[in-house]
Amino acid sequence: MRNATLKDASSLAAISIEVWLGTYIRHGVSGFFADYALTEFTAEKFAAILDDPLETVIVSENRDGIDGFARISQDQKAPITGCSDAEITTLYVQPRHQGRKIGQQLLQEVLALCQSRQVLHPWLTTNFENTRAIEFYQKNGFVIAGQTHFRIQDQGYLNEVLVYQPAPPRPLR
Repeated sequence: MRNATLKDASSLAAISIEVWLGTYIRHGVSGFFADYALTEFTAEKFAAILDDPLETVIVSENRDGIDGFARISQDQKAPITGCSDAEITTLYVQPRHQGRKIGQQLLQEVLALCQSRQVLHPWLTTNFENTRAIEFYQKNGFVIAGQTHFRIQDQGYLNEVLVYQPAPPRPLR
């Protein structure tokens, strides 16, 4: 695990396209979704993200390259009340590397970063049909706190809003 650098921008774009299309496009790729993915997930956009002091990207890297990453964005207003201003914008692991605890490690890195910044309740959104992701986050201290819509042009897609609720400390015995 390490912080991403500008040289990682194209790898982050490629992983984003792979994971986003594989997760959300189930019945064939239409031009509408292809155009979105190819416009949104570019090396140039990732370079701008990596250059922004309000953005942090942590990557997981194996001997061949990056196999997953997490992005946290500061100063992000949540679509519901009761959240911090830090959004876990992205947590992607290449499908062939899932099940190896990479997502778990990335999430722990992000939560440790939030704690170091005194961010108590980071939030994220995920498609309401992505039950695998929702269960993953719930197992790691997140609760469903509301809903919002992810927008692509004039189309809205229902998303769950999850907020991190750390377990209260255990009393000393």
